[in-house]
Amino acid sequence: MTALNETELHDLAQQLRVDAVRAADAAQSGHPTSSMSAADLVAVLFAHHFRYDFTRPAHPGNDRFILSKGHASPLLYAAYKAAGAIDDAELLTFRTLGSRLEGHPTPQRLPWVETATGSLGQGLPVGVGIALAGKRLDRTDYRVHVLCGDSELAEGSIWEAAEHAGFEHLDNLTVTVDVNRLGQRGPTRHGHDLDAYARRFQAFGWHTIEIDGHDVAAIDRAYAEARDTVGQPTAIVARTFKGRGVAAVEDREGLHGKPLPDAADAIAELGGDRGVRVEVAAPPAARALHSVQNGHLELPRYEIGDEAATRDAYGSALTALGTARGDVVALDGEVGDSTRSEYFAKEHPERYFECYIAEQQLVATSVGMAARGWQPYASTFAAFLTRAHDFVRMAAISGAGLNLVGSHAGTAIGEDGPSQMGLEDLAMFRTVHGSTVLYPCDANQTARLVAAMADLGGIRYLRTSRGKSPVIYPPDEEFHVGGSKVLRSSGEDRVTIVAAGVTVHEALRAADELAGAGIAVRVIDLYSVKPVDRTTLRDAARDTGCLVTVEDHRAEGGLGDAVAEAFDDGVPTPRLVRLAVRQMPGSAKPEEQLRAAGIDAASIVAGVALLVEQDITP
Repeated sequence: MTALNETELHDLAQQLRVDAVRAADAAQSGHPTSSMSAADLVAVLFAHHFRYDFTRPAHPGNDRFILSKGHASPLLYAAYKAAGAIDDAELLTFRTLGSRLEGHPTPQRLPWVETATGSLGQGLPVGVGIALAGKRLDRTDYRVHVLCGDSELAEGSIWEAAEHAGFEHLDNLTVTVDVNRLGQRGPTRHGHDLDAYARRFQAFGWHTIEIDGHDVAAIDRAYAEARDTVGQPTAIVARTFKGRGVAAVEDREGLHGKPLPDAADAIAELGGDRGVRVEVAAPPAARALHSVQNGHLELPRYEIGDEAATRDAYGSALTALGTARGDVVALDGEVGDSTRSEYFAKEHPERYFECYIAEQQLVATSVGMAARGWQPYASTFAAFLTRAHDFVRMAAISGAGLNLVGSHAGTAIGEDGPSQMGLEDLAMFRTVHGSTVLYPCDANQTARLVAAMADLGGIRYLRTSRGKSPVIYPPDEEFHVGGSKVLRSSGEDRVTIVAAGVTVHEALRAADELAGAGIAVRVIDLYSVKPVDRTTLRDAARDTGCLVTVEDHRAEGGLGDAVAEAFDDGVPTPRLVRLAVRQMPGSAKPEEQLRAAGIDAASIVAGVALLVEQDITP
């Protein structure tokens, strides 16, 4: 590939600006001024430093580019056009129904997009995950380039990512900060103070370069310096102007997210549509990302009557899965001794990643590794995954395949108190598009579901418990996602108790006590909270007329709502009573917590007795 001279680089940048203006004008919406500020940066990157085969987006040697400031998508699409990946007709479909060129880019529509962006502060964290995969898993020399805006550097997730990248010495990672001074409503916090940004990156162990972001020669030197920097990630902090090249909009407030007032005049001022193209360098030869060694899976086995915590079973099952499958990686948020991911770390240290107490970076790293073809299992306390909800939401938009595991769920954790209790997690994950939500009650069920998760798509969430519980299923029992287990049933059942996780054991104890009083009840273990087993629930409703849901979770959005939604398509709704955590828990022993929340066996017995209007007082 022949290097372009400065005039040719300038012409390419102007062409990118022209096409960004044209795309936004055609849509009568979009962010052309945010695109125009970074055009020189992208032009030099694509012309001289980016190695990519657009016909083979999965090529293992391809460099990776993430547009973290996803609203500047017109610039990205203009670059794709200049590289020959899309044509002019498609460029002008920007933001229209059915177009691949959405307002913010997503990998669901375009194969060259690494991750969905638009929720600011996420591109760099995911880029860290991809770069980490390149260093420790793929072991190839592809580089990861992230283009950030200055506004999004106010997000804490940026600095979680910066610290992680510095700690891991990710010298295959370059972030370019487009410091154009203006945010959506006015000036950014630091304006054009490049050193303010550079000092922050330096504090996390980054090599920094401050440049004029419209000087193509300086940009070229900066990318070369980043490539040659060893042992540190590089931050190129570039001073730019929003709306660069068009006097009517350059460095002016109030024009964010709007097409230019006079596109024709702006295009003429930029030098017109030159039809400039760029030949992006081909990637070097590289081996496949990884070879998946699928050996025999030997899951841990527990005997009926044993006592085991589901979190213990998770750690053992994950370790066994890692032995059988070479694509499985484990990540944790510095609680591996509690989640039991430490079992995996001891057996497969080369595929274990400590993300420390940075849950946003934990999920983002998982997204990056999934984008490279790995199968991540990321774990922390269920309560703490709520901090990363936006990353989970965006991962679903990306179509990422993630396994997330939340331990220490519910009030049953006991004395630690409400700050440690996952009481909203089922609701949070049920709302995620295309998600799977699983809540096992015993060790064998947990092991089977951990293995099943690896073959599912989308976001998969498994909820585990801290305390030990009885093993009620044999080791070879099968558990289908979307299924359930009927644990008590007869032709005389008057009520159905629906439970999951720790409340299954409370429901069984309650059923036995009720049976002694002459009240037959059905008990369903609804371990698959999403998708839910509609058939079994509808059969139970038809047979018993009343369902009682019992969950160690808030009443909103959890098991009760999942059961109710099984009857949302015109099927007659049965009488539905929901037992859930409705008060604010304090510190107490696990059995005291369940009793205080009204979800223990005694509470279930009392509730059923009221429903059937039978006094069971001894």
